[in-house]
Amino acid sequence: MSDRRQRIHTLVLALLAHQSDLELLEDDRASAVASPLGGGGDPGSWLERNRRVVQRYQSLVRSAVTLDALIEQELGSDQLGGGSLPG
Repeated sequence: MSDRRQRIHTLVLALLAHQSDLELLEDDRASAVASPLGGGGDPGSWLERNRRVVQRYQSLVRSAVTLDALIEQELGSDQLGGGSLPG
């Protein structure tokens, strides 16, 4: 695994650790069990819920990538003798 990929992986795990509620994807069978009438539940509701869960994880990954880029930029600036970002 590349160093950058490992850093992003570590950042994603750190961001996940700070989440108060960790939601997981569910399939239509979980929806059917939760439905008081049985009969499969509402596929639209579990699809919408899963879409929100995926978007949340995508947001965490984007945050980790952004943080990694900022860290890399800072390190590059320090290595070039800049020490801080131009502003």
